[in-house]
Amino acid sequence: MFQDSVIMVTGGTGSWGQELVKQLLLQNPKEIIVFSRNESSQVKMRREMTDSRINFCIGDIRDRDAVVAACEGVDYIFHLAALKHVPICEEQPYEALKTNVIGTQNIIEAAIEKGVKKVVNISTDKAADPVNFYGMTKAIGEKLIVYANMLKANTRFINVRGGNILGSSGSVLNLFIDQLNNKRQISITDKGMIRYFMTPRMATELLLTAANEGKGGEIFVLLMPSCRIMDMAEVLIEAKGGKDAEINVIGSRPGEKLREALLSPYEARHAVLLNERYLVVLPTKEIPELSRHYASVARAQPEALFADEQLMTKSEIKQMLTEGGFLNEYPRE
Repeated sequence: MFQDSVIMVTGGTGSWGQELVKQLLLQNPKEIIVFSRNESSQVKMRREMTDSRINFCIGDIRDRDAVVAACEGVDYIFHLAALKHVPICEEQPYEALKTNVIGTQNIIEAAIEKGVKKVVNISTDKAADPVNFYGMTKAIGEKLIVYANMLKANTRFINVRGGNILGSSGSVLNLFIDQLNNKRQISITDKGMIRYFMTPRMATELLLTAANEGKGGEIFVLLMPSCRIMDMAEVLIEAKGGKDAEINVIGSRPGEKLREALLSPYEARHAVLLNERYLVVLPTKEIPELSRHYASVARAQPEALFADEQLMTKSEIKQMLTEGGFLNEYPRE
């Protein structure tokens, strides 16, 4: 599907974006445009990824004119750019609104204007029954993407809903590792905290599946493993082998849920099980082509809803971290 095509990746200098670019290069595209506003990150990525098919474009998704110009000749867009840190979005909601909502609207309008074939919008599990401003902006972004399929344009718009990516910028895993190295302690907000996690490879497979399978209007949800943050902290301490390392409970931050859900109970009524790995949430407003396509697909079961239904064991957490390369640098003392 991507052979000889032009693909734009917004926010492409992030860890998820870079992994996506690597996988897209294997699909023999004509060009990949990395669109982001951070000059330093683009310079660093340019030095690390020297493929001539990658072109870098500095721009802000808040700037509609810049987005429209960047979309010239583009076949597919993967929209990853966002403000994603919960505390920052709570403290500066106007900025989160401009990036996560207005920015997404700009992507929609530019894609339609320039005749882009498909747009894949990256969302988050925090958009399911959101309680913080970040989740609310991403939930609105999802709604805009679904609605865009009803604008009588040829462009198809699809959502994907991911979880926490291991090792990404600002990841709790990176924070824990830095704290162990520098302070011999790990700070967690609450011992009962549960989160979904996925590796960069799992995240990229989700995007490619949505791009290939999506008809327009769906929310693709990866059935991710979940774990107690406390268990992850203890696995890291055990792997490090430091008997003097401590866990410090500091209390929940504003807007922070104890446990996330892949989708809300309301959404579950409109969800189908694509296969053993993916759920698809269908829009409540009728899109005839979509309804026909998924008419024979099995409905999702309620046990897929909440993160504490299928918790990872400590051995499974250790295996996930080892396979991701996060424990290799921590030999037992």
